[in-house]
Amino acid sequence: MAIDRDQVRKVAHLARLELTPQEEEQFTTQLSDILNYFEQLSELDVADVPPTTRALEVSNVMRQDALQPASNREEILQGAPDRDTDFFKVPKIINTD
Repeated sequence: MAIDRDQVRKVAHLARLELTPQEEEQFTTQLSDILNYFEQLSELDVADVPPTTRALEVSNVMRQDALQPASNREEILQGAPDRDTDFFKVPKIINTD
């Protein structure tokens, strides 16, 4: 399957891209190559291949989410740029306009 420059211009227009004539030519070739590669892939027999999201099986290692008491409240609050007794003081972010 081949893509022509008119199709590249149309896609560029839809994507709100301004392409130079050299870029149009370059993308015409590149997009045609990509579509040709997909045509080659579509010829493969994948009937016995299970669907997957990645080539290698990986899993995240996560710690158990357990409630724990804070180590030292005063030590934690010392890092605050501003505080009000036992609380962090933050600037007001609600706009009443």
